[in-house]
Amino acid sequence: MSTNLSSQAFHLFQKYIEEQCGIVIRDEKAYLIESRLSKFLITFGLSSFDELYRMLSQQKQTTLAEQIIDAITTNETLWFRDKTPWQALEDKLLPEYIEQIRQGVCGKIRIWSAACATGQEPYSIAMCIDNYLAEQNIKDVTLDHFEIIATDISHTVLRMAKMGKYDNISMVRGMQESYRDKYFRQEGRIWLLDEKIKNSVQFRQFNLQNSFASLGLFDVIFFRYVAIYFSEQFKEEVFRKINKSLLLKGVLILGNSEVFLDYKECYEAENYKNANFYRVRSGSCENIISR
Repeated sequence: MSTNLSSQAFHLFQKYIEEQCGIVIRDEKAYLIESRLSKFLITFGLSSFDELYRMLSQQKQTTLAEQIIDAITTNETLWFRDKTPWQALEDKLLPEYIEQIRQGVCGKIRIWSAACATGQEPYSIAMCIDNYLAEQNIKDVTLDHFEIIATDISHTVLRMAKMGKYDNISMVRGMQESYRDKYFRQEGRIWLLDEKIKNSVQFRQFNLQNSFASLGLFDVIFFRYVAIYFSEQFKEEVFRKINKSLLLKGVLILGNSEVFLDYKECYEAENYKNANFYRVRSGSCENIISR
């Protein structure tokens, strides 16, 4: 820890960040606060992080709290991350949902992409569905039958996501050429997403500490590589709320490398081509832990 970031200032910011969004910055990661918040010292002409915290606590800059959380939030994302969950979506889940729509069991399938960052995951969901329907020559079910909600705590990344514009570096991270050629057009160094795909996703600013009730109930929740940043207590709280937000037989999809413990009380684990997903088999549950 540098002399500019005092131990006192680090622990104040550490506590503040966890209280505001549930993210835990462990002691050995103090450099994250120093590296990501140092720009504010320059912006406001401050000489120390202690001064920055005083400004934050006194609310002298109305947007500073939002900017601090934006700076701290990790927005690591890519297209079709992990590959295998998308195969499970196409081969296992979409046929089920299409049949439900055809039988009138539901009007729409609701899907939530939590902590969506700059939009790669929810747009991947939309492209996956649209491409599947086209390849299977399905005419009576369309992308409009799927309601995709994407949330993030950061206003900044949501603004970027809504634009549907990506640079060359973003486009090579997980994007297949077939999807790129079908759903994007290039203008100079920028790739513009097809309007149909862009309009199929609803982006909302949302803090996972808040009640999930306003989001409604879902058939599928993508909650991938999010809980790894939370304390054990907050993980338990979030997964209890997720369980209540899934319809019976609803599906929870985590990251391939994430371990889900004590799921059996509420979920049945299913595996398809090394992709694990969890299907709700009860309406409520306690003490679900993921890490």
